[in-house]
Amino acid sequence: MSIKEHPPLHVPVLLTEVLGAMRPQSGENYLDLTAGYGGHAREILGLTTNYVESTLVDRDEFAQKHLSEFSVKGAQLVHADFVNAAKQLVQDGRTYSLILLDLGVSSPQLDLPERGFSFTNSGPLDMRMDKRQGLTAETLINTANRNNLIRIIQEFGEEPAGTAKRYADAIIAARPLKSTGELAEVVKRAHVGKWQKIHPATRTFQAFRIAVNDELRQVEEVMPLIPKLLKKGGRVGVISFHSLEDRIVKRYFAEQKSAGYEAELDVLTKKPIDGAVYDVHNPRSRSAKLRVAVKK
Repeated sequence: MSIKEHPPLHVPVLLTEVLGAMRPQSGENYLDLTAGYGGHAREILGLTTNYVESTLVDRDEFAQKHLSEFSVKGAQLVHADFVNAAKQLVQDGRTYSLILLDLGVSSPQLDLPERGFSFTNSGPLDMRMDKRQGLTAETLINTANRNNLIRIIQEFGEEPAGTAKRYADAIIAARPLKSTGELAEVVKRAHVGKWQKIHPATRTFQAFRIAVNDELRQVEEVMPLIPKLLKKGGRVGVISFHSLEDRIVKRYFAEQKSAGYEAELDVLTKKPIDGAVYDVHNPRSRSAKLRVAVKK
């Protein structure tokens, strides 16, 4: 499928809640560190109208094509992962009134079989956010030793130790694996017990996606850069989709709360805004959590 044939754009998660909590104002500039297909950016920049001083970042080449509408209006597009982009923007002395970090995988990424993120329609075991990266899920799954497979499935997939060992052994016995369909079937056969709505391979796919894209390290590294990129009174929103990401964001915001006079941020959300409660009509929001803070 060509870029032009890409499926319809996804519905941005917690959009109403992002706008309500971050309160975009006319003239404010905006940094979207995970711009994706522009769902949040379209609404926020529509309110601020400050395209020229705003920056949209994404490491997905498909997303870059769909962000061209913002470039035409003067926004800067950056094709990079959000950590490297943030480091460069800090080095350049850039600051913003609004920053958003949406840590989820977009619907088009999930829906395209050739991206290898989903088992709904079988495709190659890829899972790379950035095609310029060398490591694919296929390489990782077919070359990792048993201990590493267990660690990835247990740590990043949050599966119990016994389940992780069983899945790892099943994967090793079935190697080499080439497609998402094959991986899903191996995990399903190794699953013990009944299942209904949630496919047994869901967490294992999450685990390999996180490992391939080094997602948790990226979140760990970007959080301390946020205050450096915010203007005084600027707001940051972070949307996470599983407990591993949210734990990192929660911990960083808690450190800010306990830092006293040295704190750079005031946390505006005592509890995260829960997509399962506030965005019930968007099925991909069910696990989303939004946390928001403001620069002192």
